[in-house]
Amino acid sequence: MSTERETSPATRRDRLTSFTVVLGDYPHTRPLKRGSILPDGVSCDFVQVSPLYGAFARMVRHLEFDVCEMALATYLQAREAGIPITLLPLVMIGGDHHQSLTRWPDAPEIRPEQLPGERVGVRSYGQTTGLWVRGVLQEEHGIGAGDMTWVTTEESHVAQYRDPENVELASGTVSELLRKGDVAAAVLGPRAVGTGTAQLVPVIPDARAAGQAWIERHGTIPVNHVVVVRDDTLRAHPEAVRSLYGAARTAISETSPERDQTPRGRVIAAGWSDAFARCLEIAGVYALQQRVVRSKVDVAQIEKEAAVVQG
Repeated sequence: MSTERETSPATRRDRLTSFTVVLGDYPHTRPLKRGSILPDGVSCDFVQVSPLYGAFARMVRHLEFDVCEMALATYLQAREAGIPITLLPLVMIGGDHHQSLTRWPDAPEIRPEQLPGERVGVRSYGQTTGLWVRGVLQEEHGIGAGDMTWVTTEESHVAQYRDPENVELASGTVSELLRKGDVAAAVLGPRAVGTGTAQLVPVIPDARAAGQAWIERHGTIPVNHVVVVRDDTLRAHPEAVRSLYGAARTAISETSPERDQTPRGRVIAAGWSDAFARCLEIAGVYALQQRVVRSKVDVAQIEKEAAVVQG
């Protein structure tokens, strides 16, 4: 008897577990998105969200996707708020952030020790780059998050979170606030300025060298984006989630020769590691100091939860 009907592509697709997935467009995600690496038993509907961070609020507020890339600080806040998501130990992007605290090129020079009492722009108080920058200011310059007014242009992705009292919400973009002089400095990278020709100036002296020294001191690289899965998806389809995680891990491994040896290239990784655990520990300490979270981050418990998907 013919089995053509049972083995046709349409029939095989019907047998697959279907996930909605949001991942950024990177060399290490393209093999998954283009289908050159396929997770066994899983059909992925890759949802395009631009800008990518727009997906984070949709995930933590509405659980809109099965699997979603997410900023590390958003994950920590969501976990504290009891949002039912589990971390997949996949690092999508990261890097050193000493150069991310900037001033406008025509503005007066300002050094870190001059920041207390000033207004500093950041897209959201819970933005992960801001978390790392404030941690650097505290650790290396003795300047606490409460020593400045943080001027934001967006609210937290996590609806339950409330900003500290020294956070103000303004209209416009952070680069506009910086250009107009409404803030003395801002958490921005050069590309964030937009279409202008201005080259933002790092506030921290010798930012690249200082960033490398931080990495060597801590034995890890700051992570910006990880990946999470909805808890109900993980409970209903644990093998499918493991398969998707495994495919993502393979994609990261096979594209490693394409990445340079800068911190942004080296941070991309899959699987639990000592360096990843150290990064989470440091981020957790920074987040608690800054009131990005209000309770201690339990890295051991996060590792235990992540172990479910690693097999």
